[in-house]
Amino acid sequence: MVASFQQRLQEVNPEFETFERLQTVQVNLGNLCNLYCTHCHVNASRRGTEMMEVDVIDQIVRFLGDHPGLTLDITGGCPEMNPNFRYLIEQTEGKAPRRMVRSNLAIMAEPGWEWLPEFCRSHGLVIVGSLPCYLEENVDQQRGSGVYQKSIKVLKRLNELGYGSELELDLVFNPGGDYLPGRQQALEAAYKAELTANFGIVFNHLFTITNAPIGRFREHLEAAGSYADYLRLIAGRFNPETAGAIMCRTLISIDYQGKVYNCDFNQALDMPVAADDGSALFISELDGGGMAGRKIALSQHCYCCTAGEGSSCTGALAA
Repeated sequence: MVASFQQRLQEVNPEFETFERLQTVQVNLGNLCNLYCTHCHVNASRRGTEMMEVDVIDQIVRFLGDHPGLTLDITGGCPEMNPNFRYLIEQTEGKAPRRMVRSNLAIMAEPGWEWLPEFCRSHGLVIVGSLPCYLEENVDQQRGSGVYQKSIKVLKRLNELGYGSELELDLVFNPGGDYLPGRQQALEAAYKAELTANFGIVFNHLFTITNAPIGRFREHLEAAGSYADYLRLIAGRFNPETAGAIMCRTLISIDYQGKVYNCDFNQALDMPVAADDGSALFISELDGGGMAGRKIALSQHCYCCTAGEGSSCTGALAA
């Protein structure tokens, strides 16, 4: 039996189960994606139908305008495939000092999407590209045949445009199975050595992200009969040093309908932040300081963020 994550967090410090201060607004534009990755927690695919519309984007734009200085973190699915992606970027120009786009990279090599690298550069966007391994066989096994070569082609193009030098280009590592990432610092060094030596590719940072036991990854675990084992693994590697830095204390996640969540994992599980009347809270109803002190919606999947070096949308939480 795995102990309650909430109880473990309380034992470290009861304050860690409450929201601290808002720093990042993460916007999930929907579950449409050109890939079908084995570790995807939102079950994104080409069949995705959840798409953020302009009215919700306008609410987010207003919120950012009313609360300057926040980071805008754009994700999906494949966020670039939302027809309103351009609109979001254009409307948030000057409203967030740091705007990050979480890209699977391969989309930028698809016919009809070749404009994306130049568009991102022209708007000064930080690109956080998913490349779950530096080895072709592992990437294609996890993401689909040919994805590695497309990703390499795109990374070379991004380097030509100044990404990795003038503009920030970060990569993301996800384990290919039911195990924890290795040490982020060591993996970053290995990625840089391999990609530079083999392709001349440079990038800024590597983020290691532990797979959450939800969505398609949970289906994989259950099919293999290893779901309980994986829960025991991440619970057994609980690291108290990561507890105070979990991303749900400073980040909110917004779904395609405008609902507010503590993180993208909670969004995938339909665990929204509750308004005072118990209903789901929407971004249109949220005041910038209204999250401070709120209890975070926690469950057993949260162990993935505190296992080992810890995990967040910007990588490890403890050296």
